[in-house]
Amino acid sequence: MNNTRAIGFFDSGIGGLTVAHAVRKILPGESFVYFGDTAHHPYGDKSTAAIQAYAVKICDILLRHNCKVILIACNSASSAAYRLVKEYVGSKAEVINVIDPVIDYCSKHYAGKAVGLIGTKKTVGSNAYQKKIDKLGNDINFKALATPLLAPMIEEGFCNNRISEEIIQTYLQDRRLEGIEALILGCTHYPLIKTQIERYYQKKVEVLDSSDIVAETLLSFLKDNDLLNNSGLPPESKFYVSDYTHSFAESARMFFMEDLNLEHYPLWE
Repeated sequence: MNNTRAIGFFDSGIGGLTVAHAVRKILPGESFVYFGDTAHHPYGDKSTAAIQAYAVKICDILLRHNCKVILIACNSASSAAYRLVKEYVGSKAEVINVIDPVIDYCSKHYAGKAVGLIGTKKTVGSNAYQKKIDKLGNDINFKALATPLLAPMIEEGFCNNRISEEIIQTYLQDRRLEGIEALILGCTHYPLIKTQIERYYQKKVEVLDSSDIVAETLLSFLKDNDLLNNSGLPPESKFYVSDYTHSFAESARMFFMEDLNLEHYPLWE
C-alpha cells in the first residue's frame, strides 16, 4: 500500500472535524480527505438503513480519492454502518470507527467501575457501546444518556455561555449519570464543550474525548503497519460537504480551529 495515500474521514456534517483536527496534531505529515454529509445532517435521527446508504456512497468517493484509511468520524455512523462499511471496503482501505478505541481505553482503565456516556439518540438507542462493553466481561457499570440538544446547540455557536452552561448542567445532573468515574463524549461535536463538562465535574470524573483517543489509535495503526507518510512531500488536504452553506463554513472554522476551503460535492447528482 502506498504510504503517501490520504486518510479519509466522513461524518454526518462537520462535527467530525474535531477528530480530523486531533489527527492533524499528531500526524501533521499525512494528507486528508474529509467528507461532511451536510445535506443529510444530522444522522442522529435517521434510520439505520438510511445511514448505511449514505456511508456506502461516501466510501465510494473516498476510495476514488485513493484513501489508505477510512475513519468514520461520527458515532451515529459508527454504530449503524461500521460492519457494512468494513465489508464493503474490503482490502482497499482500513476502516476505523470512533467507538472501538474508546471501548478499549475503558477496558484498560475502568474495569469494575462506573462509566457514563452522553450522545445522540441514535448512538444511545443503538446500544452499540453497551453491547461492546458487555462482551468484555470486565464488570464495567455502563450508564448512557441521550443528550439531543447538545449537538445543535454547539453548531449554533452556543458554547461557553450561560445558555450552554444551563443545558449542559441539566443533562449532567440526570440521575442516570450518578456515580460515574468517567464520561465518554459520544458525539464528535462534544469536544467543543469538554472544558465546560470538566468544570462541572471538578476533576472528579475523567472526561473521555474520543477524538484524541481515536487519533492515538490511528497513529499506532499506521506505525504498526508501516503506513506512515515519511516521504517528506507536503501533505494535501481536501474538505468536501454534500450541501454548502455559509453557516457550515463558519461552523467548520470553529470545529477545525482554522479557515477551511469547503468544496461542494453532492452525494447524488
